[in-house]
Amino acid sequence: MKKYIIPFVSFIILGASAVMGQARKPEPASPEEISKLKAAVVAKPENVDAHKAYIKAAGATEETVQAQYDAWIKEYPKSDVIPFAIGEALCNHENPKARPYLLETVKRNPTRADAWMDLSTDAERWGEFDKATEFLAKAMEAAPEDPNYAFYYAMKFDDSDPAKYEKLSLEITKRFPESQRTGQALYWLAFRLKDPAKKMKYAEMMATDFPPEKYNWSKWGMDYYYELLFPKDIEKALKLTERMKNLPGAEDAEKAEWTRRQLVAQKFKEAKALRAQPGKAISLLEGLNTRRDAVAAEEIALLKASLNAAAGRSQAAYDSLLKFQASKPSDKIGDALNGYASKLGKNKETVQSDLWTLRDQKAKQATPFTLDGYFTSNKISLSDYKGKVILLTYWFPGCGPCRGEFPHFENVLKKFKGKDVVYLGINIFRDQDPYVIPFLKSSGYSFTPLGEDVKRDKGNLPSPGAPTNYLIDQDGRIIYSNFMIHGDNERMLELMIESMLTKKTS
Repeated sequence: MKKYIIPFVSFIILGASAVMGQARKPEPASPEEISKLKAAVVAKPENVDAHKAYIKAAGATEETVQAQYDAWIKEYPKSDVIPFAIGEALCNHENPKARPYLLETVKRNPTRADAWMDLSTDAERWGEFDKATEFLAKAMEAAPEDPNYAFYYAMKFDDSDPAKYEKLSLEITKRFPESQRTGQALYWLAFRLKDPAKKMKYAEMMATDFPPEKYNWSKWGMDYYYELLFPKDIEKALKLTERMKNLPGAEDAEKAEWTRRQLVAQKFKEAKALRAQPGKAISLLEGLNTRRDAVAAEEIALLKASLNAAAGRSQAAYDSLLKFQASKPSDKIGDALNGYASKLGKNKETVQSDLWTLRDQKAKQATPFTLDGYFTSNKISLSDYKGKVILLTYWFPGCGPCRGEFPHFENVLKKFKGKDVVYLGINIFRDQDPYVIPFLKSSGYSFTPLGEDVKRDKGNLPSPGAPTNYLIDQDGRIIYSNFMIHGDNERMLELMIESMLTKKTS
C-alpha cells in the first residue's frame, strides 16, 4: 500500500494532519506511578490493558522500557502478548525498532492478524512494498472474516494490478455489505481508477447502493462525486447538494460546505442560460467561492472568459485566464488562453512572456539552507543546485500521504529524465533516520534525501506539515507552492516544471 487512506477533501489539509498524526509524548509519569504500573504487568503478564498502561506511562521509545520487555520476552517464551505490546507501541510511534518485536509475536502466534497488519505498516516505512503485501496477506489469512484486512489487502494492488484491485474491492462490497469498509472500497475505486466511466459508476454506487446516510466513506465520497458531475450533469450535482446539506446528523460545517457548493452549481447553471446576456451572466459568477473545488474553479474561469469574449472583451477574457494559468496550469485553460491570445494578435511566445510577468511578480528568493545528506558525508545546500529546477518536498518515512504522493512525482519526473530537474526530500523527523536509506533503496524512488535541522530558519520555505511541496526555479526563486499531486492532476505538475524549463531556454 503506497497511499495513505484518507478522504479526498482531506488533501487540502494533509500537511497538518500528517504531522499531528505522529504520536506525541504524554506528560511524564512519576517514578512511583511507573513502578506501580510495572508491578501490575508482573502480576498479570497476559493482561493487555496492564501493558498499555505501563508503556503509556513509561514511554515505548525509552531504552529502559525496551530492555524490560526484552527481559520479559525471555522470561515468558510462549507469550505473544508481551512482544506485541511493545511492538505495537513502537509501530504506533513510527519507530524503526518495532519490527523484531512484531516478528517475535507472529513466530509465537501466527494467527495474530493485528501483528501481521503492523508488520505491513512498518514495511511501508522501510520502502518494502512487496513485503508489506505479503504481511497483509498473512493478516487476511489469519482473520478471513475481518473486512478491515480484506480492504487493506485489496488496496495493495491499486498501482501494480488495477484489475485485481478492482475485483478484490468489489468482493468486499458483496462479502461485507454492512461494513463501513464497503463505502471506503468504492470511494477509492472511484478516485484511483483511470477510466472516467468506472469513476462515475463507483461514485454512483456509493450514492445509491451504499448511501451517505449510512456509510461515512460514502458521505466523504460525495465530495468527489460532485466533482465528477460538475459540469457534465449540473442537475444531478444540484440534487446531490440538496441531499447532502440536509443529510441527517450532518454537522454545521458540512451543511455550510454543501450550501456553498449548491450556490456555485446554481449560479453556474444560471450563467450558462444567460449567454445571450453576458454582462448579467458574468455578474452571477462574481465572488463565487470555489476554494475546494478544482474542477468547478476551472469551469467557472472558462465560462467567465467566454462570456467576456461574447461581450467583445477579449482582453478581459485573456487576462482572467492568464492569472489562472500562471498559478495552476492546465491544458484546457492553456488552449482557451491561446485562443483568446490569437484574437488579440498575440502568439504563443507572447503568452508565455505574459505568464512569466505574473509569476515573476510573485516569485520570492527561497530561504537558503544547508542540510545533512544521507548518501554522502558532505552537507548539501540549496545553492548547490543553482541552474536547475528543484522539486522540494518535506516528508518523513511514517507519513502515509507522502508515500501516497511519491509515485505521482515519479510518474511526472520520468518525463524529464536528462533535463535540469532535481528532486529533494527533507525528512522532518530525524528520529526516523534509520528508515530513510532503506526506504530509498527498497522503493526505488529517485529523490535525494536530506535531514532537517530543527534549529534552522526556514523563512519562506516552511513545513507546517508533511507533505509540503515547492517548485524552485533555476535562480533559486519559489515559483509554485501549496500544491499536492495525485492521480487526477499529475499533468499540472508536468506543466509547472515544463514552464520553468521552457523559460530557461527561451
